[in-house]
Amino acid sequence: MVTTQGRGPDRPGVDDPGRGRRIGIDVGSVRIGIASSDPDGVLATPVETVPRSKIKGPDAPDVVRVAEIVAEYEAVEIVIGLPRTLRGERGSAVDAAERFGRSLHRRLGDVPIRMADERLTTVSASRALRDSGVRAKNQRSVIDQAAAVAILQGWLDERRAVSDRAANNPGSTEVDE
Repeated sequence: MVTTQGRGPDRPGVDDPGRGRRIGIDVGSVRIGIASSDPDGVLATPVETVPRSKIKGPDAPDVVRVAEIVAEYEAVEIVIGLPRTLRGERGSAVDAAERFGRSLHRRLGDVPIRMADERLTTVSASRALRDSGVRAKNQRSVIDQAAAVAILQGWLDERRAVSDRAANNPGSTEVDE
């Protein structure tokens, strides 16, 4: 399911799994921010910040914890942020996010994993938290969760727009719910 090497991010569409919770993931080098949606896929909310593990692969403690969250929330889809540069280019952060996605896919198997464009989500989350009075000392783990919320909310909003277009154009096969 995680096959973004050499291509752009995924987009909501015909392979939508339908109603159910989605999990949003912001993969960082030190922490992983996790967010969840409501079952109707309307609103993303923060869940947890998971420390990154030096161990890699499907049995790594960070992958195991995220898989537990996916199971606990009975997620129908996982959306991982694809941190491309502002010019849309790949970098080491993209490789790390894709590696994490592949490890999570090997651990879970049947839950679809999507890679979504996440440019500027961490910057936006940092600014919003600072503007709301959250002190810098306490921000790091909250920023990761807020970035995961931004990634997932962007996906949910785009999913809803695709669904609305399909509803207004009955002959379209953009979304099959």
